[in-house]
Amino acid sequence: MEARLQKILSQWGIASRREAEEMIRQSRVQVNGLLAHLGQLADPERDAIAVDGKLMSDQKRPSSIYLLLHKPEGVVSTCYDPQKRPTVLDLLPKELREGHGIHPVGRLDADSTGALILTNDGDLTYWLTHPRHSISKTYNVLVKGHPPEAVVEKWCQGVMLSGRQTRSAQVRVIESFADQTSLEIVLQEGRNRQIRRVAEQLGYPVIKLHRTAIGSIQLNAFTEPFLDEGSYRSLKDFEISFLRKQFKQIPINDSAGLKECNRR
Repeated sequence: MEARLQKILSQWGIASRREAEEMIRQSRVQVNGLLAHLGQLADPERDAIAVDGKLMSDQKRPSSIYLLLHKPEGVVSTCYDPQKRPTVLDLLPKELREGHGIHPVGRLDADSTGALILTNDGDLTYWLTHPRHSISKTYNVLVKGHPPEAVVEKWCQGVMLSGRQTRSAQVRVIESFADQTSLEIVLQEGRNRQIRRVAEQLGYPVIKLHRTAIGSIQLNAFTEPFLDEGSYRSLKDFEISFLRKQFKQIPINDSAGLKECNRR
């Protein structure tokens, strides 16, 4: 059955759909001996699909892997960085880095730390990073100054950011210090560097940003071994079920060619 080429590559665990699109742009993918193009359809049962000159097949598809990583500061949430900065894949052992198609689900910027999901399930990545998705993410954020109640309420209700209002959020003060405030923020959207940009706009710049949970998946739950920075663990069956349940609830017409959004 024909499907978009980037979808086939993601289903085979080679890359996420967005990364597969980039591989096609870079002329790394061939179909029946010819360079592939964006939007191309292919039938995995009939067409010969090659990546970097190596013939792929559904029989070579690796088993699904789902990991929770504690991302440290200074590490980028990509599979490859042209600036040669360390990536989240560099934190995995060689046997996981190679041949499994593992990639991050969404992003944390290089200056942020905390929970990040890694997987080779391209369909799951596509749905969870789609703009229509609303899985909550929880952050501990340290900001400069002491935002008053009116500012916190404004943040909760949503502010204009690049000409578009942010969704409502949960923002509460955890603790105040001499010239800083610790906040807990729960978002159900993930526009690029959203928390940092909103905090700057409101006059209370971010000092530190740490993601503590993705939906009900907690970085350091009492029932799990403590994850130090740079460490990872496999997701439990109930956590994987939670993620799958999220994307099954969203009706999206795949034929429209909708793109993944960039997470912060």
